Amino acid sequence: AISVTVNALPLVTASSNPLSPLCEGDDLTLNGGGATTYTWDNGVVDNTLFTQANGTISYTVTGIDANSCENTTTISITVNPLPTVTASSTPISPLCEGDDLTLNGSGATTYTWTDGTSTYTDGLTFIPTGTAIYTVTGTDANGCENTDNVTVTVNSLPTVTANSTPVSP
Repeated sequence: AISVTVNALPLVTASSNPLSPLCEGDDLTLNGGGATTYTWDNGVVDNTLFTQANGTISYTVTGIDANSCENTTTISITVNPLPTVTASSTPISPLCEGDDLTLNGSGATTYTWTDGTSTYTDGLTFIPTGTAIYTVTGTDANGCENTDNVTVTVNSLPTVTANSTPVSP
């Protein structure tokens, strides 16, 4: 009589950190689970940071357990492109002291403006206190962010003096 042991295949899992979907430029780590050693396709090394190109790519991991049994599983990762954010101002710079200014972002869904000190609301008019670089951060529907900026120059008002000379009788 011969005794034969049949080992169950490992239940191999694949996970990503962070979870998909990602934004262009985000680093990604893929991890295998349920086995002892892991080999990924597409040049991925288990538990090692890398950056995926935009789009959806499927990655397959092969896991081998202590009994030398192997199994595979696949995970799909989506990377969304960054929005093309454009900053603009109305009126176009330069302005004069006391002029109204409106900052407008485009190319995303929501916008946050700052000059490094204060924050401003997209599309609302205010009076700038001086020359500044205004940076807009635009966030799209996928949660991806990009920035642009606009420089607004505020010129001082001229100093006007008036004088009179006596008029002869």
